[in-house]
Amino acid sequence: MKKKLAILLAGVMVFSMLAACGSSSSDTAAETEATAEETTEEGTEEAAEETAAADTEWPEDVQAIIDRGVLRVGVKSDVIGFGYQDPLTGEYSGMEIDLAQMIADALGVDVEYTTVTAATRGELLDSGDLDCVLATFTITDERRESWDFSTPYYTDAVTVLVEDSSGITDLSGLVDATVGVSSSSTSALALVQAMIDQGLISGDNFDSETFDASTWTDGISFRQYSDYPAISTALSAGEVDAFCVDRSILAAYRTEGRSYIEDSFSPQEYGVTTKKDSGFSGVCDELITGWLADGTIDSLISEYGL
Repeated sequence: MKKKLAILLAGVMVFSMLAACGSSSSDTAAETEATAEETTEEGTEEAAEETAAADTEWPEDVQAIIDRGVLRVGVKSDVIGFGYQDPLTGEYSGMEIDLAQMIADALGVDVEYTTVTAATRGELLDSGDLDCVLATFTITDERRESWDFSTPYYTDAVTVLVEDSSGITDLSGLVDATVGVSSSSTSALALVQAMIDQGLISGDNFDSETFDASTWTDGISFRQYSDYPAISTALSAGEVDAFCVDRSILAAYRTEGRSYIEDSFSPQEYGVTTKKDSGFSGVCDELITGWLADGTIDSLISEYGL
């Protein structure tokens, strides 16, 4: 009797193990099938997107980018939140870096970043070394005569950073001061205009169309530098009394012992910059407009704390 019972129990255990194995195999097969279906769906969607992109009749200059397989973009490397290159890894990050990648994705190509400054970005675009620029490039009527700009993706304002020890708290403290600005930027012009508007300097010789920061000495003077770190160093060394540029750019240099003055002025709108009257200009504007409408750009602004 005991022997028969042992045989019966052994049979039940074997049956249970087989049933468990069968269940596991079925589950695994189902999971594999589901994964395969999901992968197939993703592949189908990607293929559909690639087909749609291939079927699109692009402007000639845009097709040239697609044929090349690389979108060449000018970006900043020293503006945290917009365009910043990690000195250790060489990797770029920021809102404008993401936008450049998104434009490249829309064309189905890779992206290549080139570091630019306020002085070099226009030249590299004109020479054909770059397809577009996303580098805190302020839109002005004068610049529209040379390049195309997309609908603005960000609006900032100009302000001034000073050492707390200087005692400067507003524009009135900048009378007869020397201010550091970036070469070819609009910051010096905006600052002089703001001081004239407040009656702090006369502005008798001021003409916005012919203004030159390198020669202006009426109530305030300027020193121009090739990049922002150089201006920050000059401020620390006492070579300049203040550092003037867009507030979002200054944020990276507002270290302990430094403050913004109370005044902000001259709204600065940033846009994707492309060659004048190029077909690519319309493509960029359409993409930016769409990302503004669906909240994508607002999400990037929030993500980077801008």
